[in-house]
Amino acid sequence: MVKQNVIDAKGFVRTVNRLAHEIIERNKGAETLGIVGIRTRGDFLAQRIAQKIFQMENVQIPIGSLDITLYRDDLRGKINQPLLKTTDILYDIGNKNIILVDDVLFTGRTVRSALNALMDIGRPASIQLAVLIDRGHRQLPIKADFVGKNIPTSYLQQIQVMMTEIDSEDAVYLHEKEGGAA
Repeated sequence: MVKQNVIDAKGFVRTVNRLAHEIIERNKGAETLGIVGIRTRGDFLAQRIAQKIFQMENVQIPIGSLDITLYRDDLRGKINQPLLKTTDILYDIGNKNIILVDDVLFTGRTVRSALNALMDIGRPASIQLAVLIDRGHRQLPIKADFVGKNIPTSYLQQIQVMMTEIDSEDAVYLHEKEGGAA
């Protein structure tokens, strides 16, 4: 495997800052916002974005975590079922502009599952999608409202997001099989 660093630690901070600025600008402030991260790295990314928005606007945005395991469409027939984590949204999402956060947008199936899970919890005023990386290859008509970085990939490539909360660093890597061209 060949590994290429596409976002380093400083770039990671700049990207989160830009996402926070764009979210505030589009929503004309932060007063109506709620933020929900898709477990696991989307959850940590949501916390960082909310913290940055607090620093800029002095508004404490309610934060939640969403486990989409039961909503996934790729579990039927699998012998080894994934472990369930918890959904932790301790505020009323009704009439809020929810910022749904994930680390990588690929086929769109994770986001579709998250949308279904959110709608089972309540009826927000709107749901806006923020992702750190959009790598293309959509299988569903889903588009992010806020994108940290577009990284066109092939199906042979893989994006790896590293976050200090669970990994040894803040970085994004592009992995390629040796001999495989992009």
